[in-house]
Amino acid sequence: MERETIRDNSITRRDYVKYGGTVIGVGILTGCTGSGESSTPTETTSGSVTVAETAKETSYSVTMSPAGEVTFEQPPESVFTVLPHHADMATAVGHGDAVTSMLYSPGYNDEIWNKFLERLDGVSVDWAGLPGSWNPSKELLYELDSDLHLADPAYMTTMQGWSTDDIEEITENVAPWFGNTLSSANKEPPAGWAEGYQYYTLWEIFEKVAQVFQAEARYEALADVHAQVLSTIEGNLPPEDQRPTAAMVIFAQSEDSMYVYALNGPGFLTAHTRPLGAADVFADVQTESSVDFEALIEADPDVILCLAGMSEYRHVTKVRDRLKSNPTTKSLSAVQNDRIYTQGGRNQGPLMNLFQLEMAAKQLYPDIFGEWPTYTEGPYPEIPADEQLFDRQRVADIIKGDF
Repeated sequence: MERETIRDNSITRRDYVKYGGTVIGVGILTGCTGSGESSTPTETTSGSVTVAETAKETSYSVTMSPAGEVTFEQPPESVFTVLPHHADMATAVGHGDAVTSMLYSPGYNDEIWNKFLERLDGVSVDWAGLPGSWNPSKELLYELDSDLHLADPAYMTTMQGWSTDDIEEITENVAPWFGNTLSSANKEPPAGWAEGYQYYTLWEIFEKVAQVFQAEARYEALADVHAQVLSTIEGNLPPEDQRPTAAMVIFAQSEDSMYVYALNGPGFLTAHTRPLGAADVFADVQTESSVDFEALIEADPDVILCLAGMSEYRHVTKVRDRLKSNPTTKSLSAVQNDRIYTQGGRNQGPLMNLFQLEMAAKQLYPDIFGEWPTYTEGPYPEIPADEQLFDRQRVADIIKGDF
């Protein structure tokens, strides 16, 4: 596909952002990064400075694997996303309006995130109607014409029909890539990307995204809130031999089986459960694999955490009713003690992470952090102010820049 060439000599904001991406596009394929310095010739006249020179002076660069160094003239105003963790990050630093596309289930993510954000005054997301489809064509990305692809280019090549050549083409002709997704569980990169791929924590990725939006102060303020939550949790955990056993699962709809997910494994998918140190009854089972009810009965966890439990399709109340009515599972400890709980968003960003740290702490250690209210419907439950692990108004003010 050919795109019309811009024939005038001016350098717009998007031209400059795309130029930075072109440098990095080469770095993607070679394992090197550009210098961040523009080598575009500049014209000068006596006593004058060209637009190109001004852009070079005001630009900034941000570096993160696997994209490398990307140069910007100013924060992007429209960003393409795949999974909600990147969109959550943009929202957290006050640039939620920049998210103009999402490939993975925007309607579902909109529903789940807004159930949590209901507790942050004046903060919400509007993702339900965003364009995007899984395994998108390159044509879609040309049509979207985003300022930035806030997505992991290596992860994109796991989709059907996408190669490193396609990534390079979109970098050169539309906009650069910047994101990291395989740090979700420190997954093995696809062929051609393994060398030099770096894993980050959730909050390290968030710091980089905040730099893209020139919102470092908001990041620092939210990181302080996060550090305080972790300090509260870590300072009050009981000894390991006094911690509950737990399973994090998604139940199959039509058979007596479930998919199990790591509680304490690496990556940002477990950034809300790993700090709590509960004993994972399926620690020896490969995450995302299936086990039957017999295995669940044998493991008999104290707590069952239901992923996607706020969605209609996998609602936690359905799981409770199902396990209580099944003669083989009704004697489970988690059933008998009413300790079957919902989880929120799996691909969490920093905002979802704060809420999920609080909810998981209450679900696993109610005697220490206060009980988690029995969830049946609606938004994230109201928690008494003296039992909240973080200040809602403080977080809302940071997002809105009122701090």
